[in-house]
Amino acid sequence: MEMHSYDGIKRVLLKLENSINNGYYYEAHQIYRTLYFRYLGQKKYLELIQLLYSGSLRLLQCGQHTSGADLGILLIDVLKKSEIEPSQTYFQKIVDLFSLMTPSSPERQTFVQKAVRWSTIGSIFKTGHPNFHQKLAQVYWHEKNYTSARQHFLYTKDGSGCALMLIELHQQQGYSNEMDLFITQTVLQYLCLKNKSTADEAFKSFINKHPKIKGGPPFLLPLLNFSFFLLKTIESGQVTIFTILCEQYLSSLTKDPSFLQYIDKIGQLFFNIQPRQNSNRGLLNSFLQSFFDGLEDENNENRTMNTLTSHLISDFD
Repeated sequence: MEMHSYDGIKRVLLKLENSINNGYYYEAHQIYRTLYFRYLGQKKYLELIQLLYSGSLRLLQCGQHTSGADLGILLIDVLKKSEIEPSQTYFQKIVDLFSLMTPSSPERQTFVQKAVRWSTIGSIFKTGHPNFHQKLAQVYWHEKNYTSARQHFLYTKDGSGCALMLIELHQQQGYSNEMDLFITQTVLQYLCLKNKSTADEAFKSFINKHPKIKGGPPFLLPLLNFSFFLLKTIESGQVTIFTILCEQYLSSLTKDPSFLQYIDKIGQLFFNIQPRQNSNRGLLNSFLQSFFDGLEDENNENRTMNTLTSHLISDFD
């Protein structure tokens, strides 16, 4: 009985090979799906994974994007059903297929969403494994899809790679006086994800490798100084310095409406600052009040700023 079944599979595989070689891709796709159900019923997961990977790869390479993506989606389903733990080997196989799929296709989006969810299995990374996100970010970056690349970089530990992507993005799409906005947003978002080490790496790589940034600290652009001091202040854990720092750079932080929301969250995560009662604005209200109070005496504000800068530099040198 087993020999008969083996001979049957062998004949189907031979027919599959002939279909692909002769360009009968629809027929080949249907054969792959037939084998999928047969192998799945027999719980031959490893054989099925290899079959679906090679099938998806071949169809995608032949320009059969919908059929190839369909087999790729089935592959992710099998990885989940088989309870195979995520690994670098499978991450690479998935990215191999992902990079060949049509960027704008809904099948590709379904594929990557399922793959990211699968990458969380057996790990503490509930938003997807950092190594997998890093590989996806590189593909999006290569495609010049900076928005998606940046989103995936935020869930990695690759601060240096993220910084290089941001530098390229700024040089191609940003204004010269906006470079501090690019990196500050990323630093704040990494910190909101409690990924301080990657925030630090991204900032250092950005200021060291951006051709328009010469020297520092101090830097010419205020938000670069803010990011530098913020990272140092988090290391020190000094809530008073954190509060003063945010107050003094408030006018620069309001360039992006989201920055103050990030600051509010960072205050809660790293300095145990509670949001204000009866307000969802948290630190924002405090910062605004302090800012407007400070406007009453511009000279006093300048003196305070100089004192703060001197104090921080002496503390963190």
